[in-house]
Amino acid sequence: MISVRDRARGCLLGLAAGDALGAPAENLTPEEIAARWGVLTEIERGGTDDTEYTIFAATVLLRHGHALTSEDVARAWREEIVARLDGPMRGAGFSELGTVEALRRGLEPPLTGRWHAHGWSDGLAMRAAPYGIFAAGDPDEAARLAEADGRVSHTGEGILGGRAVAAAVAVAMTGAPPGEVAGAALRAVPEDSWTARNLRAALDVAARTPRPHLGRALHDTVVVKHYPWTDLAPEAVALAFAAYMAGGGEVEASVVTAANLGRDADTTAAVAGALAGAGRGEAAVPARWAERVGPVAGRCLPVVAGRDVRDVADEIVKGM
Repeated sequence: MISVRDRARGCLLGLAAGDALGAPAENLTPEEIAARWGVLTEIERGGTDDTEYTIFAATVLLRHGHALTSEDVARAWREEIVARLDGPMRGAGFSELGTVEALRRGLEPPLTGRWHAHGWSDGLAMRAAPYGIFAAGDPDEAARLAEADGRVSHTGEGILGGRAVAAAVAVAMTGAPPGEVAGAALRAVPEDSWTARNLRAALDVAARTPRPHLGRALHDTVVVKHYPWTDLAPEAVALAFAAYMAGGGEVEASVVTAANLGRDADTTAAVAGALAGAGRGEAAVPARWAERVGPVAGRCLPVVAGRDVRDVADEIVKGM
């Protein structure tokens, strides 16, 4: 029997390991990854902003619990992110940079997520897992909490990506099989949304495509080739869920598959790792990866420096 604590730890350890494993493959194609590594299976360096923002989101969530509002999140951004900046922000995505500038201009949510041009990014999806842990077994509540967070930094499909991940983690925390987990993600977003269409298409590709051809098939199906950036939420979420399904919900298989798909590889591998880790628990995260997941450096968010995802997971469970 896997305890809630073990699943929470597995979720955030899987996320952090995926973030770190996928980092060097970011912005690459499957063919470029294969030429460089064959198959990328080992963590080469620490994680990126995905893990740090996840810890930050969890910290704010635990202060307010189910009463969390967008205003609470915006206040935390102002006091703990914007106020600590000395010069340009480091290591953040375009949506986070835009949100900081919107807050500096005195805007309030939802305008903070609409003012900049990157509200569709995967910045909410990458940090949505704590909401699924906190609302384990209640995907509707997990999605609602993620949206409250997302209105500060995102809009439209960017919010839908976070809703999908949070709802799916909430179901994975019950030990449900991958198909039910993916179904929860689809139910959390409008059926005719870009996110839902990409998710359905990617899951279909994962179900019928042999592993050696999966990367190219998914790129041909859901990747927006003419767009210069790789952090589109409908694309990243679809790739992450396809990897999770192709990996059978196993942590290592899901994370490795996601990282080797390239594009926004740190985020897709982090999301796949969160889903699989929530389903399989802490012991399912490879020990060689867990050993590399230590306290975060705070390179992007100094406020979370020194925090360990294991401790954060324990705090979420205590606060449930």
